[in-house]
Amino acid sequence: MSNLGLFDKTVGLLHKVLDLRDRNQKVIASNIANADTPGYAPSRLEFEEQLRQAVKHPGVTPAVTHPAHFPIGGGRLEQVQGTLVRTPDRSGIGDGNGVNVDQEMVALAENQILYEAAVQSLNKKMGLLKYVAGDGR
Repeated sequence: MSNLGLFDKTVGLLHKVLDLRDRNQKVIASNIANADTPGYAPSRLEFEEQLRQAVKHPGVTPAVTHPAHFPIGGGRLEQVQGTLVRTPDRSGIGDGNGVNVDQEMVALAENQILYEAAVQSLNKKMGLLKYVAGDGR
């Protein structure tokens, strides 16, 4: 993102949301692709809370004074990467594969809808910038 001041914080946030939604799409697609792999533990990309904290406290980045300290607080928007969480099958039934294809398809559709919403919002922001740059024409 350039430092020209043309873009507000919303554009940066939407850019980050698109990156995270793209990464989430790949994680979900990997789960679906491995639905028949024995012993496969599906993954989830959790980033919403990190994103919320980064927006809530944009300039606050807690200092880590010791390597054993847990990371706390929000942090900067650029630092939000999400956390990949694996959930192994604990049912004890079958081949140990924890993928529920129906749930994964719902998650895939939800992620796609949220991605498209972010794209539309970004397009609106760019349209407004184009309108202003063209002196309202």
